[in-house]
Amino acid sequence: MHAITIPEAGGPEALVWAEVPEPVPGEGEVLVEVVASAVNRADIMQRQGFYNPPPGASPYPGLECSGRVAAIGAGVSGWNVGDEVCALLAGGGYAEKVVVPAGQLLPVPEGVDLRQAAALPEVVCTVWSNVFMIAHLRPGETLLVHGGSSGIGTMAIQLAKAVGARVAVTAGTKEKLENCAELGADILINYREQDFVAEVRQATDGAGADVILDNMGAKYLDRNVQSLAVNGRLAIIGLQGGIKGELDIATLLTKRAAISATSLRARPLSEKTAIVAAVREHVWPLFGTGRVRPVVDREVPMNEAADAHRVVEESGHIGKVLLIAPQG
Repeated sequence: MHAITIPEAGGPEALVWAEVPEPVPGEGEVLVEVVASAVNRADIMQRQGFYNPPPGASPYPGLECSGRVAAIGAGVSGWNVGDEVCALLAGGGYAEKVVVPAGQLLPVPEGVDLRQAAALPEVVCTVWSNVFMIAHLRPGETLLVHGGSSGIGTMAIQLAKAVGARVAVTAGTKEKLENCAELGADILINYREQDFVAEVRQATDGAGADVILDNMGAKYLDRNVQSLAVNGRLAIIGLQGGIKGELDIATLLTKRAAISATSLRARPLSEKTAIVAAVREHVWPLFGTGRVRPVVDREVPMNEAADAHRVVEESGHIGKVLLIAPQG
């Protein structure tokens, strides 16, 4: 089979479509013939040499995929060869085939095309685990999403609206904010022109955001804490703005606020299995009703993954960029 390999860390040109050994499913695993994968920031960091796969994971990039079950390992039940699925991965999605722990496999949700299902596992599991399982967003509360037009952002808007929350977003262009509004965002903030702290306070009559989903890290840490409501929860899932920031603990104490920071890729299998099960129970039915949908900007042939990485690095997209594996 073929996969996108990274012989040496570097720019997009470091991604090489090469022939590699075909994986074999072990106990508790399923082999998936990949139809599509999706580009995530973690893939870019891996390509640059900053985010290696966890021990035992595939060395190839790709944290999610969709496809069809090609083989089933020992001890696996509930799945059959030929089933159309999508999967949360620790790596290996940029390939023609990938091995997946059975607990990280999901059926393609009702109303979603098989290829576009590749846009779902990583973002849905990230949003559900952070915003709902950890930060416990509730109906009537306000969620602030940084990078509202990203894959994570577009999903967070939809899921928050589905549970009856109010959503504020930041984005860098009028077009991106308009797309967020179409998905249901209530408060639109252009971070290039507006101060999100002031805008959130004004829109909430001074109360602040109950939950903040942050992909920036250090750069936004102080302003995020300022933006939190009393009993607010800040969920940090990215470090695009750096890794070290200064925290005003007095403000945190005054607001009785909480900060969590998680990554999905390195979590143990048991935690990923629990998240996937929760997503299947609580989120998957929403696709069938049309209340939630994948947001896909474009589809790129997998062997041209370098072009897809350039698009994502330049933030010239809305939602997800998919990589389509060659068929036949």
